[in-house]
Amino acid sequence: MNDLSPIASTLTVPASLAGRSAVAQRSEHVAPDCSGLNFFEIDRSLRDLLGLYMDAPLLAHLTQPLSELGELAGGRLNQLADLADKHPPVLHRRDRFGRDEEWIEVHPAYDEIRRIAFARFGMHAMTHRPGVLGWHDKLPILAKQAFFYLFSQAEFGVLCPVNLTDCSSDLLERYGSEDLKARYLDRMLTQDMDRLLYGAQFMTEKIGGSDAGAAELTAVRDGEHWRLYGEKWFCSNADGDVAVLLARPEGARQGSRGLGLFLMPRTLPDGSRNDYRIVRLKDKLGSKSMPSGEIVFEGAVAYQLGDIDRGMKQMLEMVNPSRVSHLTRAAGMMRRCLNESMQVARHRNAFGRRVIEHPLMRRQLVKMMIKTEQALSALMLTTAMMGRVDDPVAAKVVRILTPIGKYRASRDNIAVATAAMEARGGNGYIEDWPNARLVRDAHLGVIWDGTSSVNALDVIQRAVGKERAHVQLGEALGERLADTRGLPGQFRTRLETTLAQALRFAEEVADTPSKERFSRVAASALYHVTTAVLMAHEGARLGAGGGDARRMLMARFVLEHRLSDRPKLAADGGDWEEDAISALLDEAPVSLDRASSMLTG
Repeated sequence: MNDLSPIASTLTVPASLAGRSAVAQRSEHVAPDCSGLNFFEIDRSLRDLLGLYMDAPLLAHLTQPLSELGELAGGRLNQLADLADKHPPVLHRRDRFGRDEEWIEVHPAYDEIRRIAFARFGMHAMTHRPGVLGWHDKLPILAKQAFFYLFSQAEFGVLCPVNLTDCSSDLLERYGSEDLKARYLDRMLTQDMDRLLYGAQFMTEKIGGSDAGAAELTAVRDGEHWRLYGEKWFCSNADGDVAVLLARPEGARQGSRGLGLFLMPRTLPDGSRNDYRIVRLKDKLGSKSMPSGEIVFEGAVAYQLGDIDRGMKQMLEMVNPSRVSHLTRAAGMMRRCLNESMQVARHRNAFGRRVIEHPLMRRQLVKMMIKTEQALSALMLTTAMMGRVDDPVAAKVVRILTPIGKYRASRDNIAVATAAMEARGGNGYIEDWPNARLVRDAHLGVIWDGTSSVNALDVIQRAVGKERAHVQLGEALGERLADTRGLPGQFRTRLETTLAQALRFAEEVADTPSKERFSRVAASALYHVTTAVLMAHEGARLGAGGGDARRMLMARFVLEHRLSDRPKLAADGGDWEEDAISALLDEAPVSLDRASSMLTG
């Protein structure tokens, strides 16, 4: 018995480590996520930049609803998004009598998300009619994108039908007949969920994705309307009430110039179902909550929008604002990823100290931060310029910034989402936590509305090569540099020199067909120098007003790490970098003098 007593005595210690209280205590080592936080209140950058780019009375009016959405994004909306993601839509092909009345069943969480977006905030209608959120006029695009930005930090899928309803109603308003507008427009812009008609977009066919001009869907004239025959391969918001699509009128020329733009309702005026079938829903990598499908058209009634031979040009008017929404979503998702990583770094210990105190992790956090803040600055300038509707210079700047921002921010979103998953470690790979969904959703941005290469070619071959829009972009950025007080002369010169180099390189690639392979490099350089100039300008303005000048430091990081030709194997970041990292990771504001002192040397 004596030789067994030591073993028996040690059993009491392990037993004390296995009870519920012990398990709960060890769970305190697991870093929290951002659940319960107000995504507007914790986003100093958004609040600071809205103060620079938005009129003060409007910002004062919108602060409360933005804060409300920020609270929802960190709470109820986030919970609903997880549910909708785990319970994707289901296609029912027949009713119980065997009739081909296919419909799509969505989870109740998805319906509640739609009520938040459409009914509570009117995000689909706020730029089209007065009165949304109590504002006396139509809200500017910047305001709408601020709501999109916050919403996307919690839920990605429903922003598709929001954006499609927004853009489709715009095309209807521009090109629809008075009869069509009377029939559909008011219901597409209402916040009454019992009357609302959701918009949809059916673009891609089996014959081509980015090459929309190769479309084979055929439109046949039938009196006052047309009938459609063929297929669409990727149909976003497949059960939408009103779809906008491209089709080739029978006998029309090949290529994009032979396409017409059409509006196709799901239900005809007599209440009968239109002649098309949803044959399958896509089993997607991400944005699982939103139904994307394949559709066969068997003589579906459609109505012509605008000139029958200008369909592609008219549709591109929808694609460009949609690309801006991709920039917005990428910016918002990167912010969520950055916030999640900061939660981990501040609340988890490793090797005897907080994760945020480890030099390598600090550098990785700042790399994520720079990409996130670049997208936000690009979004602010793009939407501010879009608001200057009668300014041809602003139109040129928007023309080039739209594909630049969509291309680069969407790619950065993937890198930031992956880095955030890694920052959380093993839990980042588990569906209980937000990172897995963020990684999956991030990849859609590089496909939807044009791949990275398609957007880069649009920047270089068309916006630069044909429209010379880089000239107006350079002028707009040059004006900001000239108007930036508090910026050290040496750093201003660096920005001016880099801007000139990027513009010259883009023009060289555009004007030399054999250099097409450099289009992505040239488009990226334009994005980086644009955002570097913007962040320097924004930081100096905020600092001059006694606010936070940290964006000036971010501008230098863009120059040093995203545009520099310094050898990658050089470990000569300089003393400024560690000081700047400390300033950026500290929650205290950075003064103008302190920021300026770290821009040179």
